[in-house]
Amino acid sequence: MWQASDVIDRIFETAHTIAVVGLSPDPRRPSHGVARYLQRAGYRIIPVNPNVGEVLGEAAYPGLRDVPMSIDVVDVFRRSEFVGPIVDDAIAIKARAVWLQDGVIDELAANRARAAGLDVIMDDCMMRRHATRGGD
Repeated sequence: MWQASDVIDRIFETAHTIAVVGLSPDPRRPSHGVARYLQRAGYRIIPVNPNVGEVLGEAAYPGLRDVPMSIDVVDVFRRSEFVGPIVDDAIAIKARAVWLQDGVIDELAANRARAAGLDVIMDDCMMRRHATRGGD
């Protein structure tokens, strides 16, 4: 899926805190590898997973609305059918962007997020995009 490079650049250049929804503590899972990469690249990772207490040395939260700090990007590792409420939560907490990972697509939720002023990337890998732009 084609993504506007200016939107991707803006997300990486302005983000500090990334909530990773569906972050697994299992190092073999894609969500873990991507979050670890982003953490090593200098971003603060906030795990959002109701089934764990901590991932990558960061306290995990059951949902976006439970996170006590501001979130710049909501990176979603959930199946497409679960995206709608996550995007609604991202809008409610005033996140600046929603990033739906490879294979995660919800046009209606993306349109709601854009209408609320959020940047949206859909069906794309945050780690791959960061690495291909030089990892800055």
